[in-house]
Amino acid sequence: MSDQELVALLLGSGTRTHCLGALSAAVLDLFDRRREPPKIEEMMVIEGLGAARAATLTAACELGRRLYVPRGRRIRVPADIVPVVGHYADRKQEVFLAVSLNGAHEVIASRVISVGLVNRTLVHPREVFADAVVDRAAAVVVAHNHPSGRVDPSSEDREVTRKLVQAGETLGIRLLDHIVFTTDSYYSFLENGEL
Repeated sequence: MSDQELVALLLGSGTRTHCLGALSAAVLDLFDRRREPPKIEEMMVIEGLGAARAATLTAACELGRRLYVPRGRRIRVPADIVPVVGHYADRKQEVFLAVSLNGAHEVIASRVISVGLVNRTLVHPREVFADAVVDRAAAVVVAHNHPSGRVDPSSEDREVTRKLVQAGETLGIRLLDHIVFTTDSYYSFLENGEL
């Protein structure tokens, strides 16, 4: 199931003025644009989302965080990162993510850095490494989806990767890989000799 379908299941139904699809899309958009789950009050800003539904969504997020957060998952090969970020594959816009890793290459945190357009997103090294510094990360893996369904990296993807490698060297936080992914495939800069 897609993330939007999961949100729709939690919501249960739409309202007289908002269909379930539009309401779940608005909730998912709010989640995608934040680095942490929104508070109940922030969710209630969405028209058609009252206190009870906002509380249900908040509780589901907290339960998921407690039970299944990827913290501690060890990344041995590029394919290991796909389950951490893969649920963003069905987004209609590019979503750029950074995964902070400790010295044993275990996941500390996974965060959305930016949400872009259908075929690009703006990424700056400052945004990628800001949380990694706070996390005291030893390394970072970045990833983004390609809504087109093709995993071939663009020239912009290669340029961003080059800048991130340089910034990581300066900070002492190594960029281990850049993954471009879709719902059924991925491209690893590392596996393809581009890192």
